[in-house]
Amino acid sequence: MPSPDSGEFHRIRRLPPYVFAEVNEAKAQARTAGEDIIDLGMGNPDSATPPHIVAKLVEAVQDPRTHRYSTSKGIPGLRRALAAYYDRRFGVALNPETEVIATLGSKEGLANLAAAITSPGDTILVPNPSYPIHQFGFIIAGASVRSIPATPDEEMLRALDRAVRHSVPKPTALIVNFPSNPTAYLADLDFYRELVAFARQHELWILSDLAYAEIYFGDTPPPSVLQVPGAKDITVEFTSLSKTYSMPGWRMGFAAGNPRLITALTRMKSYLDYGAFTPIQVAATAALNGPQDCVQAMRDLYRERRDVLIRGLAAAGWDMPIPDGSMFAWAPIPPAYAHMGSVAFSKLLLARAKVAVAPGIGFGEHGDGHVRIALVENTHRLRQAVRNIKGFLQAGSNEAEPALATTVSA
Repeated sequence: MPSPDSGEFHRIRRLPPYVFAEVNEAKAQARTAGEDIIDLGMGNPDSATPPHIVAKLVEAVQDPRTHRYSTSKGIPGLRRALAAYYDRRFGVALNPETEVIATLGSKEGLANLAAAITSPGDTILVPNPSYPIHQFGFIIAGASVRSIPATPDEEMLRALDRAVRHSVPKPTALIVNFPSNPTAYLADLDFYRELVAFARQHELWILSDLAYAEIYFGDTPPPSVLQVPGAKDITVEFTSLSKTYSMPGWRMGFAAGNPRLITALTRMKSYLDYGAFTPIQVAATAALNGPQDCVQAMRDLYRERRDVLIRGLAAAGWDMPIPDGSMFAWAPIPPAYAHMGSVAFSKLLLARAKVAVAPGIGFGEHGDGHVRIALVENTHRLRQAVRNIKGFLQAGSNEAEPALATTVSA
């Protein structure tokens, strides 16, 4: 029997050091030293939860009966509210008893479903770059992950075809996430039709992360995979209230779709938790069933912030794609700094411009040429960030810059 100090545990050994920790540590040190850091690193909404949702929480918590254990699959009214949302938003009919389950945010649901459906050695197809839980939920469960391109186009479909033909064992599931974190890519219904047809042909489960469905800036709302006829036979989709209603700390999300996958997740969760605190579920029901003008206000807020950031940085000499959705900008590292990689560049930006961003490599090795910038500060602070970055970029051509880059590299 191994001794307690003989090494890391098996599952922990499969997890690399948390990339974001390096930048977070540097950020903490800077703040301890009294520096004013503009934090655009974590996708942590800064707006208050709408008052009517908070009021419903306060009302519900006054009832002592809500202080008891809840139910891990979600109270019936909440599951009906999610089904009603899918009906009016996507035209998708869901049975709230068999095709909907409440989760503690979408992250928990993804991880527990991975544990429920994965056998050691399974092959899972995951876009690279993507949100870390998309691959590490399955890695923790014992699977092997094969990376595919992150763009919702023919390149991804061709890569899926290669993966099915050449992977041993044959892949069992694939992950999609549009609007995407971190890339902000959007998919249309035509892409989903091709994806569903491919997955049905090759007997692949589709796990769709739709957490950013309501953060879009064009005229056409992002679709759901479940809108494709027959998709429910092979698909489960995860949504969250965190971004839509500025409720990140409430930890309220959902899985919806294929009854077999929902049953597997329900059974797994029944051993692990009693669900979210009942007043939170009551308030979440009010969010889904209540007035939705707060969602449009949230969308307008992120659009305004996007425009301030993208236009300001373009004027400062840092061009990046204009995101059509999500609360992120996926920014290519400026050419003069591209050789550094995303961790060293993020630390340099923190040291010189006092702006924190997320290094792209934290989302997969194919993200190392980018940083993710979150729209989680008000426009005044974003303008200050732009001014700081402009000063950094203008000063970056001096001869001392390479030496500094070396000293702050990971």
